[in-house]
Amino acid sequence: QVQLVESGGGLVQPGGSLRLSCAASGSIFRLNVMGWYRQAPGKQRELVASIATNGNTNYADSAKGRFTVSRDNTNNTVYLQMNSLKPEDTAIYYCNIKWGFVNYWGQGTQVDVSS
Repeated sequence: QVQLVESGGGLVQPGGSLRLSCAASGSIFRLNVMGWYRQAPGKQRELVASIATNGNTNYADSAKGRFTVSRDNTNNTVYLQMNSLKPEDTAIYYCNIKWGFVNYWGQGTQVDVSS
């Protein structure tokens, strides 16, 4: 079993920054992809950014140029640095780790961008 614990969400004004963290523990395959998804009210969950063990990254178009995903392989931790936040970034952000057909999710952390 794998556990994912997220932190770093909160309320921020438009144009502000937040850094999300997610620590994974348990039986983790050494080659995996960790990432962040988000779900806004009334919308489907969508990929924000992901990063593989080898450092390869993937970003949603809405995140490119504003968000940076990074990871610490030693501690199985993934980060999401979010800059220039917009009201449309408001959502619950979920951490994810996957390999093969295995897929685990965190509980989610709320991000609110509002003045």
